[in-house]
Amino acid sequence: MHFLDQAKIYVRSGAGGPGAVSFRREKYVEYGGPDGGNGGRGGDVVLEAVAGLNTLIDFRYSQHFKAPRGGHGMGKDRTGASAQPLVIQVPVGTQILSEDKEDVIADFTEVGQRITLLEGGLGGRGNASYKTSTNRAPRQHQPGEPAQEMWVWLRLKLLADAGLVGLPNAGKSTFINQVSNTRAKVGDYAFTTLVPKLGVVRHKAREFVLADIPGLIEGAAEGAGIGDRFLGHIERCRVLIHLIDISGSGPGQDPAEALQVIEEELAAYGAGLEDKPRLVALNKLDLADQELADAFAQELREAGAEKVFALSGATGQGVEELLDAVLAYLPAATSTETKGVEREEDADGGEEGETNWSPI
Repeated sequence: MHFLDQAKIYVRSGAGGPGAVSFRREKYVEYGGPDGGNGGRGGDVVLEAVAGLNTLIDFRYSQHFKAPRGGHGMGKDRTGASAQPLVIQVPVGTQILSEDKEDVIADFTEVGQRITLLEGGLGGRGNASYKTSTNRAPRQHQPGEPAQEMWVWLRLKLLADAGLVGLPNAGKSTFINQVSNTRAKVGDYAFTTLVPKLGVVRHKAREFVLADIPGLIEGAAEGAGIGDRFLGHIERCRVLIHLIDISGSGPGQDPAEALQVIEEELAAYGAGLEDKPRLVALNKLDLADQELADAFAQELREAGAEKVFALSGATGQGVEELLDAVLAYLPAATSTETKGVEREEDADGGEEGETNWSPI
């Protein structure tokens, strides 16, 4: 599936149905009069966040969305049918922006969130509603309210608990493949990852979502390399994992320089990324000895890193310690062992008449 995180779409609600002009004329019925019904309400345009979507690729091939209009009013005081709303499904994490991208209209962060973006027009009045004691044969009616229309931008920001950052070829794809269920492309060249990847990490009876974004290089904020457009996908992360290649992340760049480059790019992007907690990790430990790792770790601490982990994404060495540190930044969750203890306590201290369920 192709990844797309921005799309521009046109939406239009349904116009209200026009009211009817009709007169009752029946044989043997005295005092016929106006009986034109009102028009029906036009359809609303509704956006809904649903599970199972992680891209906006569907909106590349379908950019125009128009809700149906309301039904016409009819004789015998029959009101036109109201149109059904047009529901547009978007992934969780989608933001709805105005056409100029200046205003955030909606931000979907949970499954099931809905917003009525445009309301359908009200139906017009039929001539029966204009009848009065002095105007017994009205011929006026309303055409119904017109439709509303607008262009909006959809911008997807993936929801993840932790995010991977680093220079190209720092081993981020290898790491996420090691700890999660994803299968990101791995290659011995820069910018192997071209679009963000999500993986679910299961560690010590806990689960969290890990996001891998394309590598950053110096000047990414000005558009160098792939640029910083994918940094939006880690804005919602609780903690950032900064992977650094222990063997050298680029020509003339040692780990301390690599740390500085990424810190400067995060600060240039803004949006609070520079204030998020960081876990700095020296990756590819299998390509270096422990003495070199200790020396680089000391250098990174002097450059501002609070704690430095040494690991190998390829072999799994040192990965568990880093994942333990990630769990400390996640919301408290009950492990399977704790749940069992709570069930026993509930059984002892529960209300009278409660019994433990048993399959036998």
